[in-house]
Amino acid sequence: MREIDFLPEWYKSDKRRQAGYRTQYIVLGGLLMVIMVWNFVAGYSVARASAELVHLRLQRTKAEDISKEFTGIKNKVTELQKKTDVLAAIDSRINIAAVLAEISFLMDEKIVLGKVEFTSEKFAGIGGGESNSGSAVRVARFEPAGKETPLLGDVRFKVVISGQAPSGSEVANLVCRLEDSPYFSQVCPSFSQNRKAKAGAVAAEENSQASEFEISCYLANYSQAKAYSAKSTQNERMVK
Repeated sequence: MREIDFLPEWYKSDKRRQAGYRTQYIVLGGLLMVIMVWNFVAGYSVARASAELVHLRLQRTKAEDISKEFTGIKNKVTELQKKTDVLAAIDSRINIAAVLAEISFLMDEKIVLGKVEFTSEKFAGIGGGESNSGSAVRVARFEPAGKETPLLGDVRFKVVISGQAPSGSEVANLVCRLEDSPYFSQVCPSFSQNRKAKAGAVAAEENSQASEFEISCYLANYSQAKAYSAKSTQNERMVK
């Protein structure tokens, strides 16, 4: 049995055209959705990258500030180290009060001191081999020509004690006490002579005889071997 199609051809063409339109609409809608999703993902990625870039810029700024602060602190430390080296070079490393207290302890009550002098001397063989001297108790500073300036570096300290004693035996006893003291070394009496003493602690009567003396010694707070070793180490560093 043969089927007869009563639908006109234009109707069928219109249906096919509408189906094609629906397919195109679906495809275009899918493409539009894909584009929207892609734009959303791309926008999120760009926003995230921008946030990371801002964060990196902030970290860079902080790093630059920290670097500048570190450089400033390093320069201050270097400056303080230089000042520390200068202070170490001019430091006498002696306790004047303790030395004077020891001298006072060793002195007999009958002895009258006229002078206690501290001077610094270079070690023999160091710094040209000359034994220059200068004040060991003043802070290093510029002095006009003709005035003494403190010595720096490895030095030893000489003590000169002068005064009057009732007799030469008292001077000899003082020399012995200085030699026995751990504060002093190389004790040497410079001179001792009898003279007329003024009334006071030395003699009860005016114009009585007294022994005027001068004693020189060195503070026993240094080691010449260490001084040579320190000088050698410094020379090796300069060579390197």
